[in-house]
Amino acid sequence: MEVKVHSVHFSADKKLVDYINEKVNKLDLFYDNIIAGEVFLRIDNTSENDNKISEVKLFVPGKELFAKKQGKSFEEAISLSVEALRKQVEKTKKV
Repeated sequence: MEVKVHSVHFSADKKLVDYINEKVNKLDLFYDNIIAGEVFLRIDNTSENDNKISEVKLFVPGKELFAKKQGKSFEEAISLSVEALRKQVEKTKKV
């Protein structure tokens, strides 16, 4: 699956991009009809610690799955997003 990573107003380092690709590509284990994925990373301009936002879109035949999560690090936000998408993928697979 092809995964595009977009970091808004900052540059994501290679280690973070590799982590994202690894996590999102694991969703192929649950559903093999995933066409592509798109990830947007943002930093919320608040003074709170959990200001890292990840938005993940998955394109499956006839549908688009989406999850947006926030965490203290991008790794945490990505993990939460991928877990939410795993549940959506399993529901989609059953239909």
